[in-house]
Amino acid sequence: MTKAKRPRADAVEKAPAASVRRAPSQRNDEKMRPARRAAAYGQAKKDVSKGAGRTPYFRVKPTEVSAGRSAGTSKRGFGARVSRRAADRLRAGHVWVYASDVESLEASGGEGLAVNGPALLPVADSRGLLLGTALYSPTSQIALRMISREAISHAKWLELIAERLRSAISRRSSMLTEDTDACRLCFSEADELPGLVVDKYGELVILQLLTKGLDSTAVRDVCVRVLREELDPAAIVERPDPRVRELEGLSAPSGEPLYRRSPGSAQTSGGKMSANHETSSVRSQFRLNGLAFHFDADSGQKTGAFLDQSANYKAAREWAAKLGSTGRALDVCCYQGGFALHLAEVCKAVTGIDASRASLEVAEQNLVANRERLKAEVDWVAGDAFEILRDWSDGGEKYDTIVLDPPAFAKTQRAVEGALRGYKELNLRALKMLRPGGLLISCSCSHHVGWKDLVGAVAAAANDAHRRVRLLERRGAALDHPVVLNLPETEYLKCLVLQAE
Repeated sequence: MTKAKRPRADAVEKAPAASVRRAPSQRNDEKMRPARRAAAYGQAKKDVSKGAGRTPYFRVKPTEVSAGRSAGTSKRGFGARVSRRAADRLRAGHVWVYASDVESLEASGGEGLAVNGPALLPVADSRGLLLGTALYSPTSQIALRMISREAISHAKWLELIAERLRSAISRRSSMLTEDTDACRLCFSEADELPGLVVDKYGELVILQLLTKGLDSTAVRDVCVRVLREELDPAAIVERPDPRVRELEGLSAPSGEPLYRRSPGSAQTSGGKMSANHETSSVRSQFRLNGLAFHFDADSGQKTGAFLDQSANYKAAREWAAKLGSTGRALDVCCYQGGFALHLAEVCKAVTGIDASRASLEVAEQNLVANRERLKAEVDWVAGDAFEILRDWSDGGEKYDTIVLDPPAFAKTQRAVEGALRGYKELNLRALKMLRPGGLLISCSCSHHVGWKDLVGAVAAAANDAHRRVRLLERRGAALDHPVVLNLPETEYLKCLVLQAE
């Protein structure tokens, strides 16, 4: 039998142009005799034991690394060196490096310009081994977002943006139908384009650039070109996230669409797209699961609507019909009426609650647009969900179906404990109002609240309400918001479909 051979390790690329000082035992004679090498090694150990510190085999200071040149050459600066913890995460498939894990930085080692700084930096571990190329954010806690496992130039990165954006659009093409003409076309890290989000609402496309390294005219031009070639939209509008813009130090938006087709030529399958050229606002109408929804590029949360819940809207309608929970329905934190209007197709009466009067005004417009196909009486209530549910549950209100879709209660790990109290309180009040055999759909969009946390909060609420709750289904975001197993942050939306006895 032939003895198995140990496979050779793959060759590891070194970060370029790192100038490392040699230890005393290596400086004078490369072929030092063994006795002299042993003596030098022994002296080095004594120096360490006396507090002299480590021998300088792996110590590389930013000043000892050559200044950055073209990212395609072997003589460019090293860019960023990261801790062993960060390097291990990157090798495991993650793509983020937090600022606290950056051990040294040479911004001149980067290439391409975002606003006021380099867009790309090569990234190496503490030993100088190249880990790849990253988008650089000088002010964000997420300092580096990996875009390649190789050293690439800015020109190559622009080519990759076009290639990856086309691939992302292609993967969603089958999701766009006559009944549904809206979806997320690009989902940031999940589509290998960190910080880039693209949503389609009928004939209107919304672009978000959520990291400093993307904040450039060249990136915008590439995105617009690809979107026009692949989709031929009526308009492309950039909509920055105000909170992210502040954290990342992004440039101020111009307020004008990045692209707009000539007036009067834009039509959607669900209606017309209108533009107010005096105010530069763009409005449209899109369809989800056969229902029409209004869209205004200058208002609403996220990019304007919650497309990640589109499949769960449909599932809520189907489960209510299957269980016969088609009497009174309650949609808590209803926003612009996504769950409420889908339930109104099968239920007799639906109430939507939201703290935002502006959102409820859009919900009413959506109700009017779908009035012919909805069988339910629908009303909207503006106010704090916790206070309303407390009053109604104490007052003996009863519902056959209740949906809980609150905003993210835990935006940081430190907020999880308080968030779980909030989830428990909402579910407790809902269970007190739910009729026996009724349908409860409980959602969380907090990444930091895991499945175990959410299930635990609902179970605790069921115990306090003295209800036996059966889990019918676990659901996540729609398929246009894919989950990447190496990136746990992509699995943020959780939806429990439950029946209470």
